[in-house]
Amino acid sequence: MIADLFWIILIAVVASLFWQQRRQSELAKQYIQRRCQQINVQLLSIARGNHTFGWPKGPLNVQTRYYFEFSVNGLDCYQGYAVMQGMRLQEVYMPAYPMVEE
Repeated sequence: MIADLFWIILIAVVASLFWQQRRQSELAKQYIQRRCQQINVQLLSIARGNHTFGWPKGPLNVQTRYYFEFSVNGLDCYQGYAVMQGMRLQEVYMPAYPMVEE
């Protein structure tokens, strides 16, 4: 009886963490796409990087770094990253790149 309860709780916790990670990934993708549209660059790819668990100021959160590649003119490629803590965007880093004159 106790072993069954343990397995049910364990499965619920793992499912919850998986669901939170999927939701965080979707939000990160939206934030990165919006940022690229705002500064008029082409988003090439997004990849999830490392993530950590912690609770620095508040409830337990998953902090994840998402790497993305973007292009200014379709020929070059630059890599930036975005950091999500829980469901909030904490930081976006994009290296210096040449501006395209229109």
